[in-house]
Amino acid sequence: MPKDSGIGASPKRREDVRFLTGNGNYTDDINLHGQAYAAFARSNVANGKINSVDTSAAEAMPGVLAVFTGEDFVEVGGNPAGWYIESRDGTPMKEPKRPVLAHGKVRHVGDAYAAVIAETYEQARDAVEALEVDIDELPAVASSVAALAEGAPLVHDEIETNLCFDWGWIEDNRAATDEAIKNAPHVTTLELVNNRLVPNAMEPRASTANYNPGTGDYTLYTTSQNPHLTRLLICAFVMGIPENKLTVIAPDVGGGFGSKIYHYGEEALVLAAAKKLGRPVKWTADRSESFLTDAHGRDHVTTIELATETDGTFIAIRTSTLANVGAYLSNFSTCVPTFLHGTLMAGNYAVPNVYVNLKAVITNTAPVDAYRGAGRPEATYSIERVIDKCARELGIDPIAIRRKNFIKPDQFPYTTPVGLQYDTGDYDAVMDKLEEIGDLAGFPARRAESEANGKIRGLGINSYIEACGIAPSNLVGVLGARVGLYDAATVRVNATGTLAVMVGAHSHGQGHETAFPQVVAEMLGIDEGLIEIVHGDTSKIPFGMGTYGSRSLAVCGSAVVRATEKIIKKATKIAAHMMEASEADIEFKDGQFSVTGTDKSVAFGEVAFKAYVPHDFPAEELEPGLEETAFYDPANFTYPAGAYACEVEVDPDTGKVSIERFSAADDFGNIINPMIVDGQVHGGIGQGIGQALLEGCVYDEDGQLLSASYMDYAMPRADDLPFYAVDHSCQTPCTHNPLGVKGCGEAGAIGSPPAVVNAVVDALQSAGKDVTHIDMPLSPGRVWAAMNG
Repeated sequence: MPKDSGIGASPKRREDVRFLTGNGNYTDDINLHGQAYAAFARSNVANGKINSVDTSAAEAMPGVLAVFTGEDFVEVGGNPAGWYIESRDGTPMKEPKRPVLAHGKVRHVGDAYAAVIAETYEQARDAVEALEVDIDELPAVASSVAALAEGAPLVHDEIETNLCFDWGWIEDNRAATDEAIKNAPHVTTLELVNNRLVPNAMEPRASTANYNPGTGDYTLYTTSQNPHLTRLLICAFVMGIPENKLTVIAPDVGGGFGSKIYHYGEEALVLAAAKKLGRPVKWTADRSESFLTDAHGRDHVTTIELATETDGTFIAIRTSTLANVGAYLSNFSTCVPTFLHGTLMAGNYAVPNVYVNLKAVITNTAPVDAYRGAGRPEATYSIERVIDKCARELGIDPIAIRRKNFIKPDQFPYTTPVGLQYDTGDYDAVMDKLEEIGDLAGFPARRAESEANGKIRGLGINSYIEACGIAPSNLVGVLGARVGLYDAATVRVNATGTLAVMVGAHSHGQGHETAFPQVVAEMLGIDEGLIEIVHGDTSKIPFGMGTYGSRSLAVCGSAVVRATEKIIKKATKIAAHMMEASEADIEFKDGQFSVTGTDKSVAFGEVAFKAYVPHDFPAEELEPGLEETAFYDPANFTYPAGAYACEVEVDPDTGKVSIERFSAADDFGNIINPMIVDGQVHGGIGQGIGQALLEGCVYDEDGQLLSASYMDYAMPRADDLPFYAVDHSCQTPCTHNPLGVKGCGEAGAIGSPPAVVNAVVDALQSAGKDVTHIDMPLSPGRVWAAMNG
């Protein structure tokens, strides 16, 4: 029988009640007494010299309270990159300042150079239109290729180059990899583009700030996946506010997908404005601002080479990538294409030689940073596309060539040539499960049926691995991280037996308010309804590094476990005192403390009450209260893995691709809530299909964003997506966190794009078309053009 509570059960998400009934509390729902409104003046050119900004007409507009320009923030700090990267030759990365408001130059369309604060939002918008700005438009570069061309315009004149860094990983592998490829019996080469994406969370970014002149305290309500990091960056680098004087609160957040991890200039602006005006200031982005200014994702141009024996045994992988990081370095932008991408370039294969070269390139476009998967989708896409091409060149079944090169269970723990140590996995078992749930044996019959209906059917396979639970601090510190990547939790047991669990992770769709109580309830043997999860408020939580990289359960959940273990340890002492027994004789099970070999017992709730009514506590042994905090810094990344199969039909007359079947078999280690895991995988697959078939962020050569609205940026709709066959029964638990979990939030977005593209190429080749690759998104026009030469 399925469990109805605790770890492994699938209770409905408790937070969905308020979301579905319109009772969520988002940043835009927060209205403070006397608040004013901010609107931003944004550049309509991609590169330009600011000669002057005349604010006089705007300041005279009705309701206008203040106008800020970049000159008001010249003396404040800049928003830094969170990771320091060195080039192959040891030179430091180029790190241009990212100001609150642009001054001197604007560097991408949408770059904010002024802000108006007014009594109403409409008045602020009107006043923005009244600003008189003189900007000399300069030549721009929008692509990484153009930015590195000789004589290309400079995005930042002061650093005298558009090359942020030229990184090699692992440099000691370079010569051996080059030699292996030079002497290999077979080498498959593929050039590909990982298309730029716009995150498009349902809730746009928003920030509301307040300042208390009596205490000098600031409060910032903001749409953030990472409120503690936002506080740290504002205080330590941007505004110099004492950290104890700023509280950052991220209430309900309507999706993030990476774009809300970072600190943005609008947050600092409303804080500065609130202090200057002595009243709260609110800003909410419209969808056009989101397209122009939210951190974008992907945007890689890659050449990958796979060297093999004639029987398909892998010898070496070598990649060369240009990664567009945009006009400024967003907080995680330097680690995504390097340590979250290059270190996964061996995949789940026993390939002895791997070398990765990556050039990060500054362009006149919106900053690029982590988007669901963050580097791992880019790595997986390159590997799985070149493997499929290699299999066709060698005449080997695409599943067989993968199985031939999988790391085997008896090889774990397995250290890859790109520096990671995978602790557990069984990739053949996952592929077995995929063949079962996808009925791959029945594919030939389905292909014949499609052909009878005038359509071309293809099957695409993908096998992926990802590194999640980004950590440990000692490793990422060596790799250039400027912050630690631990997490923290506090478990507070109230006198009546209810619990408040304060967690450093932030939920914006992951179901933390349901899953975390399942863990604590299982450990304490109490009802999940007695447990409240508190998150997103830096004044209530000791510290936390937020939610991204599928780290919530693996890192923060482990901190919850450690804090709960401390609660049990202290509660055991109290129970022993209550029953006049030795602590060593106390057994705790199903919410009851009992004395071994007797009928004496007390319930957890009784012990909680006693903790706060300590009339007879021996002071030298016990102190009142029942509250514990734990920090958890993991020993390693976690390594979820999976195998995906996609079947498509292609209309030979129009090139339109439809997804007919999609199957996903994943190994996420231990599962806390299977229903939530299913939902996470479903959502990720939907985003991956969107990237593969529909979505593409396009700039013209002058840096103008051509896909700046839903009229031109094609988000997937319900009828673009099939019903999925999803399975996560192949479980090899993680060996180094107490829950044995690996993470599931990004898997679907990692495994699905190559499966879709492999399926389309398979379909066209089955129809006799000499097509080996099509770049994403595989729009009908692109597919039709490929089919027709």
